[in-house]
Amino acid sequence: MKLFDVYPLYNTTPVKGEGLYIYDEQGIKYLDLYGGHAVISIGHSHPHYVKMISDQVQALGFYSNAVQNPLQQELADKLGAISGCDDYNLFLCNSGAEANENALKLASFVTGKSRVIAFENGFHGRTSAAVAATDNKSINAPLNNQHDVSFLPLNQLHSLDYELVKGDVCAVIIEPIQGVGGLDEPTTEFLQGAQELCKKHGVLFILDEVQSGYGRSGKFFAFQHHNIKPDIISMAKGMGNGFPIGGILVHPSIEAKYGMLGTTFGGNHLACAAGIAVLDVIKEQNLMHHAQEISAYFTAQVKSIPQVKQIKGRGLMAGLEFDFEVGELRKKLIYEKRIFTGGSSNKKLLRILPPLTIQKEHIDVFIGALKEALEEI
Repeated sequence: MKLFDVYPLYNTTPVKGEGLYIYDEQGIKYLDLYGGHAVISIGHSHPHYVKMISDQVQALGFYSNAVQNPLQQELADKLGAISGCDDYNLFLCNSGAEANENALKLASFVTGKSRVIAFENGFHGRTSAAVAATDNKSINAPLNNQHDVSFLPLNQLHSLDYELVKGDVCAVIIEPIQGVGGLDEPTTEFLQGAQELCKKHGVLFILDEVQSGYGRSGKFFAFQHHNIKPDIISMAKGMGNGFPIGGILVHPSIEAKYGMLGTTFGGNHLACAAGIAVLDVIKEQNLMHHAQEISAYFTAQVKSIPQVKQIKGRGLMAGLEFDFEVGELRKKLIYEKRIFTGGSSNKKLLRILPPLTIQKEHIDVFIGALKEALEEI
């Protein structure tokens, strides 16, 4: 049997990870500054993480959500405490797309409406409503296009007001820092204004923190840089350090009813063990503050590279924008300098999404390698 060929693959095969490094089948070491799309939050094979999962799988790996699972409440308690969102309610699922799918479904349930407002260059996943709210026609099938979604430019409150006044919108969904779209950000003025417009028109305000959450921006959630309080917050990538887990935080004003949301695998025992381990490490190693410190150091070092025209993003969700497309640069970094980085829909942008445990010496290695690579291109 062949694999369904939907991924263009780099010619490398990682078989082991430790801290900031991964090793391929030949034993070659790579510096991981991409974390598998910002998934690796506390470093590869963190000992506390490995122990938590190992102990749990020996005890009980899975049972359904039809029974009590105290690990879910432990995860909720720790998440509420560290995030400052302890008044929200937690629904657990398996991925970012599923988190956004449930967020949009819940908004439609609450409002009784169906149209969604999303934003240009936004990315929210590849499942039904999530991909319909993603600004990429090439990954939307005719089935997905049956959803009623309107795309607006970032930072234009008058455009948002014009659409919301029509009275048929259930949700506005937005990334506080665009991931795949290229690390553009809505302004504080826009986010605060959008929240007020949503309240005025009875529309739910959804912040997609799938990539930008879990300390990556220097705060637990990136929306917390803007003094807003969303109705629903979606999250996933950094939650399990590689173990599949996602979730939404639901404002207490939204009433739960049996059966309105559900999942087979979401919030299973292994996923909760992984999620608890991640929160433990973020707290014990003060990784949100660390992200701020490393980000400042990274920015200072990057300024010594004249080819970098702009630095985008916040914290350890960073983008380096050049005046040329970076595809060949990324290949050189991987194959010759042994460093993983990321791309985006902005072909001139190099994305840097390392584990939050990155140190200054790793930044130094990258800066030296990047300078060499730029000279060689």
